[in-house]
Amino acid sequence: MLVLRSVAFNAIFYLSLIVQMILWSPFYFLAPRKAAWFVPKFWSRSSLWLYARVAGTKSDIAGEENLPAGSFILAPKHQSFWDTIAFFPYLDDPLYILKRELRWIPFFGWYVMKMRMIPVDRGSRSKALRAVTAATRAEFARNPRQLIIYPEGTRRPPGAEPAYKWGIAELYNGLGLPVVPVAHVAGLYWPRRKFLRYPGTIRARFLKPIEPGLGKEAFMARLIAETEAGCDRLLVEAARSENPPPLPPSAVKRLAELGERVPAAL
Repeated sequence: MLVLRSVAFNAIFYLSLIVQMILWSPFYFLAPRKAAWFVPKFWSRSSLWLYARVAGTKSDIAGEENLPAGSFILAPKHQSFWDTIAFFPYLDDPLYILKRELRWIPFFGWYVMKMRMIPVDRGSRSKALRAVTAATRAEFARNPRQLIIYPEGTRRPPGAEPAYKWGIAELYNGLGLPVVPVAHVAGLYWPRRKFLRYPGTIRARFLKPIEPGLGKEAFMARLIAETEAGCDRLLVEAARSENPPPLPPSAVKRLAELGERVPAAL
């Protein structure tokens, strides 16, 4: 049953993406940019609805009261494709930093350009960071927007040791905006590099914002401590649930460090 539901969800998920991109295109490209955000936000909500109905995995996202008004940086933990689509319906005008090559993908690239996302050339990290900071500052000068950046850069398995990059500290310092950490353990249910989708409830929390003004080292220490503490709480909660998902070795190791006794993953 797990395999069948996972296959069915994956097929419906990508089919829905393609169909909605095509069907919504006239409205999306003719509407003003802010009004056109209805389309990707509707796709996100409908995808999570399908995820719950087909794969049996609900999404519980709380802490919306911690999102500041106006411009800020959202800093989610990155474990799964789920965390790339689940949060932007909660934001007024989200802004992503994307590989410039993504703009060349038919339909998807056109959608990206409509929303004025920031393309980045990853050839030189220092040069790319300066360009991204300047482009983001220019976007914020035009409209209040919310930059979504994943502090670890790439997806990490649940419970893995933190591997935060200093790029977010540079943006925090250069933009002078509050940063909202986001804790979750979506990788337990929608694992990276796997097609299985485990049933249960993905819980995510917008944590209290880190206000501007801290030094880079103090900011990084607080970001890591608060995000990881939030993820630990959700990991323990998931492991103690009635029907816990399979736990990868990184999660088992972390739970042991937290004093939780759990069976190793199969």
